[in-house]
Amino acid sequence: MRRRSLLAGGLTVCLSLFPALAVAAPSLGALQLGALQLAQGAGVYQRGKAVYYGGRPDPETRMTAAHLTLPFGTWVRVTHVRTGRSVRVKINDRGPFNGGGRIIDLSRAAAQELGILREGVAPVTLTVLSRP
Repeated sequence: MRRRSLLAGGLTVCLSLFPALAVAAPSLGALQLGALQLAQGAGVYQRGKAVYYGGRPDPETRMTAAHLTLPFGTWVRVTHVRTGRSVRVKINDRGPFNGGGRIIDLSRAAAQELGILREGVAPVTLTVLSRP
C-alpha cells in the first residue's frame, strides 16, 4: 500500500512540474511559422536510409516530411518565406527533434523542389491542406 501511495505521489509531482508534452496540431488551413530543416548527414532522410510509412519503405524521391504533432497522412503546403516557392508534402514521420525553432524535416526531393537543398535551413510557413 505504501508503495502504491509513493508511486501516485511521485506521478502527481512529475505531472505538476512538467507541462504536457503533447502539443495540439494546427487545424486545417492554419499557418505555422518556423524554420525548416533538411536533415543532411543525420536523421531519417539521410541518403540511403528508408523511411517507413504504413509498413512500406518510402523512397527519398517522394514529397514527404516529418512533423512532431501532425497525424501521419496529413498533407501540408510548405512555403519558403523569402522566395515564395512552395511544395506540397505528406507527413510520414516524426521530427525534427533537435529544437532550434525547426518545425519540419523535408525529404531530399521536397527540399530540392523548394530550393533549399544548399542552404539546408530556411524560414517557412506551413499550411495544413488535408487530414487523413
